[in-house]
Amino acid sequence: MDFVEGEILAFDKPLHWTSFDVVAKVRRTLCRCLGQKKLKVGHSGTLDPLATGVVIVCTGKKTKLIEQLQYDTKEYVATMQLGATTPSYDMEHPVNKTYPTTHITRTLIDHTIPQFIGEQWQVPPMYSAVSINGKRAYEIARKGENVELKPKLLMIDEIEVLSFDAEKMLLTIRVACSKGTYIRALARDIGERLQSGAYLTALRRTRIGNTRVEDCYQIDTFLHEIQQTYHSTAID
Repeated sequence: MDFVEGEILAFDKPLHWTSFDVVAKVRRTLCRCLGQKKLKVGHSGTLDPLATGVVIVCTGKKTKLIEQLQYDTKEYVATMQLGATTPSYDMEHPVNKTYPTTHITRTLIDHTIPQFIGEQWQVPPMYSAVSINGKRAYEIARKGENVELKPKLLMIDEIEVLSFDAEKMLLTIRVACSKGTYIRALARDIGERLQSGAYLTALRRTRIGNTRVEDCYQIDTFLHEIQQTYHSTAID
């Protein structure tokens, strides 16, 4: 591989890592192995720390393709808890409200979910990286301040129910969608459409464009192999 001329790498991001953590670890290892002080490395789409799955990382001259790659369709498998919400609509924060669920049936879910296919106006979560007057929305939210976020137009190409546990009120869906879609916000909106609440308990990005999670590198394995390769080269 020629990391200076540029490579496009796909990683299965571990739980609790940020996308920047992946980039920083790759950059640090490559710079050390290549004997360089600087190397361009970037990712083509943020994935929340509480999510796992596909993150595309570009190095060297291939970083010029990042903006183009950001427009590839993304696919997720999301599990949500119905009947409650959290401030961030995931498990980063504790439950702040609960709602009735006795009226929620598989029939109601199967009727509701297809309503989200197509163009959708979505308000980003307050705990998000949306920029507001030069500050991130989550920075403002953590200070206890409220700011009205503007809805954004996005496209949901496919959405289907994978499973529904009526006893635990856990719903798992598969979603194929455009750049800028917040699955946490989608969970919030599904909960509201069901006349209840919802927040994510698990999220996995299974595809970006034609790159599927099963084809991705495990980051520790990749970095170990790179270190071994350059160590062997140095010995030879």
